[in-house]
Amino acid sequence: MSFEEAAGVPVVAETAWRAIVIVADLRKGQRVLVQGGAGGVGSAAVQIAKARGAYVIATASASHTALVRSLGADEVIDYHAVRFEERVKNLDMVLNTVDGDTGLRSLKVLRPGGILVSVVGEMPADACAAAQVRCAITGTVTGEWLVPVVELANAGKFRILIEQRLTLADAAKAWAASRAGHTGGKIILSVE
Repeated sequence: MSFEEAAGVPVVAETAWRAIVIVADLRKGQRVLVQGGAGGVGSAAVQIAKARGAYVIATASASHTALVRSLGADEVIDYHAVRFEERVKNLDMVLNTVDGDTGLRSLKVLRPGGILVSVVGEMPADACAAAQVRCAITGTVTGEWLVPVVELANAGKFRILIEQRLTLADAAKAWAASRAGHTGGKIILSVE
């Protein structure tokens, strides 16, 4: 892994690990939907869920379908072409990396007793109770769970995708691109 790739690992990888392993305890054979499967956290989550033996479904734009499949997704739903609620149901887990509305819509595709883990804020408790699912957030990144991700990387089961390499002088441009979403992996700032 290059220095730039390694620099892209900590926050997204630990966030995804916390969601998939620590919070949801995703197991072999379970079905998971990763909302935003091409983004930084989403692409890490696809790989971690696949390494755990899950059946992985991800949402992504058509331009990122091949990328998300290359990470291990069994199915990719083009969110521009179809609403995910029309394609999947009775899932064990949903990881929401997109927004609150996507989280609320995701409640409909979980089986009773399933779990929705969000990295974009808490879900309304009454909506989770009505759907008969658990809702959780990932918690704070501390570096505590990087070792298992490094082990996956060393085994060839985890990699970081870099969409853009920008200089530190372009930090505002990187921030704007990140906030706009729709990335395929990470945006890296190089300090020269």
